[in-house]
Amino acid sequence: MDSEHIKQLIEGLLKHMQVSVQSIDVSESDGRQRFSVVTPDSHILIGTKGAHLSALNHLIKKMVATKENAKKDPSASPLSSGEGEREKTFFVDVNGYQEAALESVKNVAKIMGDRARSFKTSVELDPMSSYERMVIHSFFQDAKDVKTESVGEGERRRVVIKYTGEGSSF
Repeated sequence: MDSEHIKQLIEGLLKHMQVSVQSIDVSESDGRQRFSVVTPDSHILIGTKGAHLSALNHLIKKMVATKENAKKDPSASPLSSGEGEREKTFFVDVNGYQEAALESVKNVAKIMGDRARSFKTSVELDPMSSYERMVIHSFFQDAKDVKTESVGEGERRRVVIKYTGEGSSF
């Protein structure tokens, strides 16, 4: 499904929710399409610690997947049905909430990485989502003196930044 159809789907869902929308902009962020919703009703869409926004993203992704599956014609050739093509991933952001949260995660990663280096020890971060953990792992992927590892299960899964002492990376 192309970005214009996804944008229309988001607009339709928000209209049914009676949420006023000033604009929806489409851009690229970390290799994913970002649908940036600007609304005065952000509190409804974001919720506590982004819980509603996470649910909104899940719902829209399920709606897109359902529409994609409905479009598939079993008699069509594999190339024309889109098989083998990797769908672009996307996310919905409201009033820049996710971008700000991502910057905050990167800032915490930098501070805790510096702490691991200064004290030459391992630093355990608070539990976070799989996407946030991936951002932390990516942030340190080129670092030579620290490595990262995810530990724990479920909602308690978190990143540990381990000092290795193999040279300075920053």
